Amino acid sequence: MKIQERTGAGAGRSAGPAQPSVGDRLPTAPRERKPALAALAVLLILLGALGATTLVLQAGKRIEVIKITQQIPAGSSVTGSNVTSVLVADDSSIHYVRWSQLEDLKKLKAVSTIPAGAVAVGEMFGSGSKLPAGKSTVGLALKEGQYPSGIEIGDTVAAYRVTGSSSSGGSSSSGDADTLITGAAKVSAVPSAKNSSDLVSSTNYAITLTVDSDKAAELADAASNGEVALVLVPGTGTGN
Repeated sequence: MKIQERTGAGAGRSAGPAQPSVGDRLPTAPRERKPALAALAVLLILLGALGATTLVLQAGKRIEVIKITQQIPAGSSVTGSNVTSVLVADDSSIHYVRWSQLEDLKKLKAVSTIPAGAVAVGEMFGSGSKLPAGKSTVGLALKEGQYPSGIEIGDTVAAYRVTGSSSSGGSSSSGDADTLITGAAKVSAVPSAKNSSDLVSSTNYAITLTVDSDKAAELADAASNGEVALVLVPGTGTGN
């Protein structure tokens, strides 16, 4: 009886150390912190945000420039009525004419015909008139009835020498006394509503035409005698 009790007691002492229960977790080593990497990440984020902001600001930089609203023939200048201001993205490779330079631009001449809607750049203008070869400009002082109403820069007109009663009507259809001087004169300038100096008198209207050089003398002579009548050539107006 005593032998069995001792054997049982010895068996109990030979058991290994107590195992941890399933619910207990083993201790872990503390996580190593790397402040240098964290600072680098923050720096990269800031640099990216700064770069994006710079691109947005550059893309949004705008300048006020001159835009042509009415066709300007070669040899003519801009006025207060044929231009307006618009905002465009600044580009150093394009020689925009800024709105602040308008008064200086009025002193220059178009080197070639500038269409309506074009944004003015420096290459479009020069200090002198550069008409195409064989072309001349002639200034006319006409009375009401010698020119069609609503005549505009860029229109093509036929110029007739009229005599007698036909000169007052400006219709150029009264008979054999009416002679065609040119059938393709280009209107280069007309009086501006904002510039009363373009009016020769209270009844005369100053119009400048660009014509073939061999027609300039005859047209000027007829104009000086009050014997010119202009007729708008159909389908050539600026609104067509």
